[in-house]
Amino acid sequence: MRTPPPLKALEVEPTIALPDQRVAVVGDVQGNFRWLDIVARSIRTLAPDVTTILQLGDWAMDPDTTDESLDGTGIERIYVTLGNHEPWDQITPMFEANPGCAIRVSDITWILPRPARLTIGGRSVLSLGGAASVDRAWRQEGISWWPDEEITRQHVAAAIAGGPADLMLTHESPARTPVRAVREILRANPMGFPDDARRDSATSRARVAKVWNIVYPELLIHGHMHAPGGGQTEDGLRVASLGQDGQQGSLGFLDMQTLRIETPSLRQIREAAGR
Repeated sequence: MRTPPPLKALEVEPTIALPDQRVAVVGDVQGNFRWLDIVARSIRTLAPDVTTILQLGDWAMDPDTTDESLDGTGIERIYVTLGNHEPWDQITPMFEANPGCAIRVSDITWILPRPARLTIGGRSVLSLGGAASVDRAWRQEGISWWPDEEITRQHVAAAIAGGPADLMLTHESPARTPVRAVREILRANPMGFPDDARRDSATSRARVAKVWNIVYPELLIHGHMHAPGGGQTEDGLRVASLGQDGQQGSLGFLDMQTLRIETPSLRQIREAAGR
């Protein structure tokens, strides 16, 4: 396997405003270019009007391979809300050199700062990347895990300071989620993650929830948990949890006017992509 080229800041942009009335939202990709190719080609068939992907972390894609995978699919831009499993040793220096800016790292791939504010189809959007790695005990710091993944108190304060938003994009799930599939994974801990990692995860989710409860978006969409599903709180806030690469519920089409998501089945995705 070839070593991916280092990430480079090809362009920076402090303000993002898109006219799109409908966008694709995609869960964890984890560097899986074959899955990205399937997703992009299915979008071309199922939603040919969609030219923008909002990706919800654990992206970890080689920028050159990204452009190759999406060439000819009609996808013009990808905005990445960063996850925990990212090359933070490369990303953090770019953020430090370009604070508050979205950074283009390939022809079509933009990495969003933490936090980021966007306008899409006239709707206000808050992106808050990062999450706690519950599997860090099996990873090596500085090689496959970096503390930079953390959602800090400073990130939380900056996200809240930006005021209300219609839509919130995160990698991490909020605490007290209404999504039953996520609650069940947190309860059962099927992978047997250690207690200290689970405590850090709880802190991370509490920080997302603090922003969520104050910014009060109509809809929050996240990845990370590999537990597709949706739910609604008693006071009407909706949460959608997307699946990972190759999993049911990993792709959705989001109407920016209604903030409703249409989620094709895994079979529909593969058939639409010709796979």
